[in-house]
Amino acid sequence: MDTYKMKKSLFEGVASALATPFSAGEIDYSAFRRICDWQINMGVDALVVSGTTGEAATLARTERRILAETAMDVAAQRVPVVVGCGSSDTATAVSLCKEAVSIGADALLVITPYCNKGTRRGLIEHYKRVADAAGGISVILYNVPSRTGVDMSLEQYKELSKIENIVAVKEAATSLTKMTRLAGESSLTLYSGNDDMILPVISVGGRGVISVLSNLVPAAVSAMTHAALDGDFKTAFPIAHTYAHLIELLFAETNPAPLKYAMSLLELCSGEMRLPMWDISDELKVKIKDEMVRLNLI
Repeated sequence: MDTYKMKKSLFEGVASALATPFSAGEIDYSAFRRICDWQINMGVDALVVSGTTGEAATLARTERRILAETAMDVAAQRVPVVVGCGSSDTATAVSLCKEAVSIGADALLVITPYCNKGTRRGLIEHYKRVADAAGGISVILYNVPSRTGVDMSLEQYKELSKIENIVAVKEAATSLTKMTRLAGESSLTLYSGNDDMILPVISVGGRGVISVLSNLVPAAVSAMTHAALDGDFKTAFPIAHTYAHLIELLFAETNPAPLKYAMSLLELCSGEMRLPMWDISDELKVKIKDEMVRLNLI
């Protein structure tokens, strides 16, 4: 087997895939500032703005820019800010990347084009153009087949890893075999895209997580992830066990609807979303609230 030298990681540990707070249909930038500052103070290693958890598909271009600028202003270089720049249209993704670079993003998170299900060659070309538009800024690939209908292959990853500024992948598929090979057979830094896979992914060579759960318990997710990165699974396992059921509930209906309800219970922001997202069921609300009470979060 070939030996690959891993590219330098933008971060190791936890990047929070931040929810976007809304109030009466508009972004609540004051709440967003508080959330960003709290996340950093609680020990996360990076902030991700305008990802799927941030309901990026519903955000206007101006809103995306202001969110990114706000996060960077609050971060003040304490942690890197990763800006979501994906689109189902390559030209739009390229334009979003250029704008994020122009305002000082530390890295770009680029989801595989959704809905139109690009061909193998088309996806490679898509990412080549995105990487070129990034102008040397780090690009993190984002593979989430459950949302896009496309699953990037190991061979595609290997080909894309030859591009200097494509440095990492947020892998939200569920094949541990594929992730093991990705960590061992490519130069890309591997991040878990699923909170229930953090420890397995780290155990096979991953360097952290882009997390939904950390919107609620950033210190705990950070402690677990860094313990695992240090090989201290004796410390990491109990934390994983503690939050396993909450993770399950956060994805019982489409993310970020359950998360935003949980955040509202913590008074971090309202539970408001934008259509086509909608309020979660009353049954799930009861389960989330009961679990958060059990965990002494509320």
